[in-house]
Amino acid sequence: MFFVYSIITKHFIVLYKYLIYNFTKKKERKESITMEKKVNFKKIRKLQNIAPSRIIVFSFAIVIFLGSILLSLPISSKSGESLGFFNSIFTSTSATCVTGLTLYDTYENYTFFGQIIILILIQMGGLGIVTLATFFSIIIGKKVGLKGMILAKESVNNFNFPDVLSLIKKIVIVTISIELFGALLLSLKLVPIFGVKGFYYGLFHSVSAFCNAGFDIMGPVDQSSLSNYFNDSLVLLTISSLTIIGGLGFVVWRDFYEFKKRKNVYLHTKIVLVISIILIIIGTIFILNFEFYNSKTIGSMNTGNKILNAYFMSISSRTAGFSTFNIHDLSEISKVFMVVLMFIGASSGSTGGGVKTSTFGIMIFAIISQIKGSESTIIFKRKIPYSIVTKALTISGLSMILIISITTLILVIEPNPFIDVLFLTTSAFGTVGLSPLPLNELGLFSKTLIIVTMFLGRVGPMTFGIALSLKSYKRKSAVYPEGKVLVG
Repeated sequence: MFFVYSIITKHFIVLYKYLIYNFTKKKERKESITMEKKVNFKKIRKLQNIAPSRIIVFSFAIVIFLGSILLSLPISSKSGESLGFFNSIFTSTSATCVTGLTLYDTYENYTFFGQIIILILIQMGGLGIVTLATFFSIIIGKKVGLKGMILAKESVNNFNFPDVLSLIKKIVIVTISIELFGALLLSLKLVPIFGVKGFYYGLFHSVSAFCNAGFDIMGPVDQSSLSNYFNDSLVLLTISSLTIIGGLGFVVWRDFYEFKKRKNVYLHTKIVLVISIILIIIGTIFILNFEFYNSKTIGSMNTGNKILNAYFMSISSRTAGFSTFNIHDLSEISKVFMVVLMFIGASSGSTGGGVKTSTFGIMIFAIISQIKGSESTIIFKRKIPYSIVTKALTISGLSMILIISITTLILVIEPNPFIDVLFLTTSAFGTVGLSPLPLNELGLFSKTLIIVTMFLGRVGPMTFGIALSLKSYKRKSAVYPEGKVLVG
């Protein structure tokens, strides 16, 4: 454990010096010339070799570590005693990685101070530490260096380099506005029940839903704290709408904002919208069909509430993690289908996890193109570069290997049903937060594996995608002869 602390402390110092250098240095250039004229591509590539992905990974690790310290303090626990550093690491990782898996109920075990710490971690993890750091640097008038801009660009998955700072300002402002509006809508229901505290409840769940975190402070009811609101369309539709908006991604938001000017949207936006709509519709129909007569889930509800809850779970099971019933009571076929939804997850540059809808969409269209006999992947009359197709396949393949490996390791030491362990592992990787297993009953090693999976699920696909993007700048030093291999 001391070795882990020393490694984290070392990189904390490195990151601190990096941020001081990039976000607090005084104005050194007075010439009013553009970035493109001042910096050539060779210098940009050299700066990119510093690996922004590493900085993003370590920024998440540092926030998790600091959050663990705060959550382990007695002031964070309602019992007045520390909940333990390991348990705090689990909760801090879950909050920062916007997952929602918990060992202790958030409302019953954490004080207002502890809940606020969790809420801050959710917000930082949802938007991204680099995004927030860049935003506050802009607000206080500090100059953002070139390396800081490159890092910010990769953090929000932006296509264009020059306008990244403007985009980050809009992202944070729009995020806060949407979360406040969602809090007001939820308050219409919660304030009459809880009084003034109802607005705080509304704000907490609005942020949690928008960031696709799945944390709640409603109190446990059959391991599903929203079960009291299964028939409340205002609560369920508000939370599901916030989840959808947060899961679309920052690039899609900007596309909507600039639609009036350009009268067109990026291909990325088209793919995200089509895949998201299809998944929501298919998920609703599937859950409604296989849970219609299951009295432990939606079977005892009237038809209207069955449709509402099936729609809610179709959205929530992809990345949010809220539920109106105990996930353990789902039929096995529904669990298998939800594993697929959790693996796909939200969209690139969003607050959610998974391999992303665009990645899944590219894989599907690549298969369709191959079936049609086309060597190129065509989507909406646009040719997808081969490098992007291989990147999508690589990210998906590595993600599957990670999930299968973690599932296998847990099964070796935990005598639980395979589908439940696979469900839990995929939920952790997809930063969903739904679990058919009581996490407190898992062993220390299994909990550690879940922590690792949550962390890799949040930063893994993102940083690996960045790493592949940076490698694309490197020129090939040799040309190899073509080899033929039979497949299939």
